[in-house]
Order: sequence, then C-alpha cells, then structure tokens
Amino acid sequence: MSKRAREDTNRDSRKKYKFSTGIVEPCVSGIYATCARKHEKQAAQELESFFQEKLEEYYGDELNEDNNTSGDDDDISVEDKIKKELDVLKAKKTGPKNKEILKFMDLNCECVIFCKTRKPIVPETFVRRIMQEFADPKVNFKRTRYVQKLTPVTFSRNASIAELSKLSQQVLKDHFHEAGTPPLKFAVEVTRRNFNTIEKLDIIKEVAKQVGKDGQLEHKVDLKNYDKLVLVECFKNNIGMSVVDSDYREQYKKYNIQQIFEAKLKKEILDKQSLEANK
Repeated sequence: MSKRAREDTNRDSRKKYKFSTGIVEPCVSGIYATCARKHEKQAAQELESFFQEKLEEYYGDELNEDNNTSGDDDDISVEDKIKKELDVLKAKKTGPKNKEILKFMDLNCECVIFCKTRKPIVPETFVRRIMQEFADPKVNFKRTRYVQKLTPVTFSRNASIAELSKLSQQVLKDHFHEAGTPPLKFAVEVTRRNFNTIEKLDIIKEVAKQVGKDGQLEHKVDLKNYDKLVLVECFKNNIGMSVVDSDYREQYKKYNIQQIFEAKLKKEILDKQSLEANK
C-alpha cells in the first residue's frame, strides 16, 4: 500500500471513530433517539416540535392548571381582573411551563440525541403512547424524517456498580417488587456508547440480581419470551434505565419508528396482493 493510500485510510478511520464531547448528567430522566448520520440537529428540531405537540395533547390539563384563575372574579376589582389576564398572556408569551419540561442536550455524538424530561412526563409511558399511535393501522403519516428509534430513560445515575445497584432498586421497584407481583420472565438489554467503565456482562448480572432481590423473588431470565425487558442505556459516565413490556420487540419493533411504518407498508402490500389473487 502506498504512503498516500495509508494516509487516506488513517484519515477515514479518524472520521469513523469520532468520540462524543457532550455529556448527560446523572439523576435525570429523558429519551434517547437515534437518527440518520449527520442529521442530528434536524432530528432534534423535528423531535422537539413533535414532543411539544404530544406534551400538550397528553398533559394539557396539568400544564394549564397554573393559568387558571382561582376564586370568584366577581369579588375582585376591574383592575385586578385586567392584571390577571395580563399575567396569563405574559406567561404564555415569555415561555410556558412546557419549555422547561423538554430540554434537548447537545451530545455531539453521531446518530444519537437526548431529550431531558421532567414531570408530568414519565418517559416509559410517554414513549409507549407515541408508539401505540404510530402502530395504529389508520396512521399513515410518519411525522419524522430523520428520527429512527426512541428509548425511554426513567432515571439515570453515575457509572459505577454501587450507583447501578441504587438505580436498579429505584427503577425496577414498580415492575418487579410490588406486593402481589407474580413471578415474571425478564431479560436485560444493554446499549453502550462511548462507555467502557463497566463490562456489559457485569451490568447484566447486577441488574438481574436486583430484579430477583438476590434470589428472594422467583422472577426468571428468559431472553426470548420475556414479560418485561430492562433497557440499560450507557453513555460516557452515565447509566440510564427503563422497563418495557413483552410487545416491545414484535409489535412495536423495539420502538423503531422507521421499522413500524415499514412493517405496516409491507402488510398493506401483502393484503392488496392477497385481495387481487382472490378476485
């Protein structure tokens, strides 16, 4: 290989293995999204617009509570009524509550963006509801061009076994540890990006240990026919976690928007072919 060819190969390698300079701080909730390469900014913009719309649709009543006046306006002066109306208009103009609820972080990472969320959003239920809408056969408009897959993060902590243990106890409690919960089959799926702090197998072992409370509960590992799947997202010095149901893989295509619509299109084509064959 010539010297010039080697230099070109090394240059391509440096481009391919670009490392992220952004971070996700611990103790946050949110949503990771994968997207087309070199379209991270466009993906964040379209997802921000879409999330804002769904935020209003799903939580509109809660968001508007602060704008509702209390008490009987008949008992206050005209000046006070005008002041209340101006305060409401000012609040809407200068930045409503929902702008603090959704905040996109600049990860400077190829093909990945992160949206930090706050209450009333619960990432697990927020993303699942979106996927239910996308999977509806009546919905034919994808709404996103660059976004591919969404992954909820119920909560996150620093990357250490001790913090992972605390995170597991916090996130897994509602799904596995409530009184009366029957024995469940579960699996653990780990995604690591710019992350080498803890080995993947060590993460899986620790999460599985916490699911069963170190053997106290009768939950069993089943990689294919699970009732619950624990998603672990590792990015730099941050570990996030959430739990999804058994329909995550087949019905909702691992929350991959692109694959959901491709499956619907394929089914539509097959249905048309079957209809024509039976004529």
